[in-house]
Parts: sequence; C-alpha cells; structure tokens
Amino acid sequence: MDLVVKSTSPDKTKTNVLAIPVFDGSPLTEQAKLIDELSGNAISQALKLGECKGSAGSATLISPVNNLKAQRLIVFGLGKKGATTPGNFRNAIGKVISIAKGTQAKDLAISLDDAEVTERDHHWQTRQIAEVAAAQCYTFNQYKSKDNQKKVSLSKVMVLVSTGPNNKLAQSGAKVGNALANGMDLTRDLGNLPGNVCHPTYLAKEAQKLAKTSPKLSVKIIEEKEMKSMGMGALLSVSAGSKQPAKLIIMEYKGGKRGDQPHVIVGKGITFDTGGISLKPGAGMDQMKFDMGGAASIFGTMKTIVELQPAMNVVGVVTSAENMPSGEATRPGDIVKTMSGLTVEILNTDAEGRLVLCDALTYVEKFKPASVIDVATLTGAVLVALGTHGSAVIGNNDEVIENIKASADYTGDKTWQLPMWEEHHKQLESPYADMANIGGRDAGTITAACFLSKFTDKYPWAHLDIAGIAWYTGGPLKGATGRPVPLLTDYLLKHAEG
Repeated sequence: MDLVVKSTSPDKTKTNVLAIPVFDGSPLTEQAKLIDELSGNAISQALKLGECKGSAGSATLISPVNNLKAQRLIVFGLGKKGATTPGNFRNAIGKVISIAKGTQAKDLAISLDDAEVTERDHHWQTRQIAEVAAAQCYTFNQYKSKDNQKKVSLSKVMVLVSTGPNNKLAQSGAKVGNALANGMDLTRDLGNLPGNVCHPTYLAKEAQKLAKTSPKLSVKIIEEKEMKSMGMGALLSVSAGSKQPAKLIIMEYKGGKRGDQPHVIVGKGITFDTGGISLKPGAGMDQMKFDMGGAASIFGTMKTIVELQPAMNVVGVVTSAENMPSGEATRPGDIVKTMSGLTVEILNTDAEGRLVLCDALTYVEKFKPASVIDVATLTGAVLVALGTHGSAVIGNNDEVIENIKASADYTGDKTWQLPMWEEHHKQLESPYADMANIGGRDAGTITAACFLSKFTDKYPWAHLDIAGIAWYTGGPLKGATGRPVPLLTDYLLKHAEG
C-alpha cells in the first residue's frame, strides 16, 4: 500500500473513493460544503435523513455521486469540533479504509484540510493514516493455495492537503508513516510465519538480508560455540533441548557521529515455546510461534530506521532460541551460570524469556549505551494486569521510562508503569543459587522485570512486556499486530532530533 500527499483540491481529484470529514452539530466544513454543492447536496441530505452523522469515529458511504471526479464519497465524523481525540480520528480512518476496501476501490483520497485533532498536527494525522491503511490492507496468505489467496484491491491512499505549512507537515508524516508501515509489515510477517520456517537461523538470515539494504547497517551473528566461550549459560540452557541452534543477532545502524553513544533495543526471540520440560497445555500452543514478538518488533524498528536514515546510532539485538523438551533439555532445578557471573536456579523452564534476555543485557554493556530497552512477550501475568490494551513498562531510569510513556501517548501504543519494590526482588531468592528464575504466582510481570534488572546496573534501562499486544489471539484477525514498532521508532527519532 502506497501513501502520497497531494495539494489537489478534493473536487478536482480523480479517485475511486473520496473521504471528507464533518463535525457533529457544526456547519459543514469548507471542503465538505464545496463537495456538497457540486454533488447536489448529497452530504447535507444524508445528514438530514440521518443516513450519516458527524459523531466521533463514524463513516458512511454515499454512492453514487454526481458532478465529482470521485466515483464514491465517504463522509467521516470527528465528533464535536475542537474535541476530536486521537482515538476518534484513528477509529474514523479505520472505518474509511474498511468501507473503501469493501467497494473494491483501487485508490482512496482523504481530505485533511479541515480535519482537527486535539494536540495533533497534520504530520501525526498523515502518519496515522499510513499505519491504519497498511494494517487494514495487510494480508498473510503465502501458505494458502492460489485459489484461496485473498487480495486487497486498495493499493494507493492519497492525503489531500493544500499547499503551505500543513502540507509540509503532511509530507513529513507520510515519509515516517510509510517507513513505519513497511517496518510493521516485516514485524507482522515474521510473527505470522510458522515455527517450522521461522527459527533462529531464519531470523539470522533475515538480519543479513536487511543489512544489504543500507551501508549504514552491519550485522553480526554470534553462534553457540562463541556464546559458550563468553559464558552465556542462561541463553544456552534454553536452546539445549532443540535441534535448532540459538543465535544472538546484532544489528548496528551507524547514522550518527563516530563515538556517539547508541540507543540499544533488545528483543526476545523464542521462535517456538513449548515450555520445555515445564510443558505448556496443548490448547492454544500454536500461538507460541508469536513468542518472538519482541524480536520481530526489533526487526521492524530497524527496518524503519534504515529507511528513515536518522542521524543517530542504534543497535538492535535479537536473542533467539527454540524452547523444546528432549533428553538434553534443561530440567527444573538445574542451576546455570550467566554471562555476568550470577547463577540462576531454574525452577520453571517455561520462564525462558528472561534467561535468553539476561545474557544479551550483559552483552550490550560493550556498546556503552545511552539507553537500553528490552521488548518481550514475557509473562501471561501482564494480560491479567492490563488485558490486551497495553504493555507494562518497568525500569531503573525515570527519564527513559518517561520518554517511553510520552512516545506511547503519541503513537497510541499504550503503556502502564509498574513498580519494582525490594519485596518483589525478595521473591526471587534461592537457597542454592544467586536467584531463581521465577518468583511465584504473585506479581509475575514485576518479578520477571526484577530478574532482568539484575543485569542492567551499568546503563539506563527499561523493560516492555508486550505479551498482551503483540498478536491477536483468534478469529479472522488472528495474527501479529506489528506493535510496538511505532512506539520504539518514535522513542528513537526523538533522540535523533535532540
């Protein structure tokens, strides 16, 4: 799906579908009034008859329409003038895209001159249109027979904004939005691939493929032999039961000055999680191919960064393994030594994400990072706390956390900060090792972060538990969401801007 910004007036735009905003209880906007007059009062009549409304998040198809170069017209509502929330806008755009798709339209034009969103400019509006359109037009059907492959006809979205400052904002928003759409599509693709295809070696090859797209991106793959020599006993304990070797994937983007401290993003990449010896229940286990959602979001973010070429240094790290039961698998009660030298008593092999992450978090000390964010589908407990509506954020640095929360508010990738008290740390105490890998049922999301925090003393760090938002669990929408690529990208770009 391609998004472009044009300064053409909506009445002169040749398109399959034209979308015009209206406000609830207010007179028609200038653009809507123009289209209404040309079309023989199509909009005002539809409003009068109650066929369409200006209520927040609404959208209505008016077809056919006369005297327009557009074949069809969609009127979308932004609620009360001056009170349109970002969520209202996204919902309205989502309905516009859905209706346009339903008409089998090949292109769509959305007029934004009169669109107003509280505390959001035309850069943000255009960026959101790109994200929403890409999400609605995304398909993953390469494993269906050709006869069953469904294709979306909508391939182009035009954002109409008159020349001037708002047009420049829209142009910049389109640039970021298109890059985000591409990054999120990669994240969705990797997440949706089956575990027999997308394993650690596959991810390593994907990183090498991405490196070929830019001279500013380099990739290093650390194999198990080198992991062993570096003392990564925690990571290796997870891959021990699988025939698939673990991979530590390092993607370095060098767009800043030499010597500038990089911002590091680390993703959990368990390409399939059976739970190991602590075997998961069979029902729903197919969804454990999504347990590399954190890694997939790192790939998507790095792809976005490579496309946008910001003046900064970024390191993307994916710590990937497959968690399988076998005669060589790690057992509950085993004790392993991490790269940091700390020892861990493994009480549950299904708490494996923190084991692959902890060695990666020690490894990234070498970069002397300005900040580190790890992203992981780490705990089912986060679903109990926040549902499927947002991610938990926990860390050791208030500035990093506040910046994440600001980006979350801007992008719509909701987060909620959880505490990390001394009492939580005590839940990880072990009589046999420096710590256990679980802290019991209570505060599971927090104790998982407490575990990771023990490996992050040397830099500012935050942890995002995305188990609730990385994928949809069932129905026709089942699949990877592409989140939180917008949040991570926004966090990084804000640092590039200074």
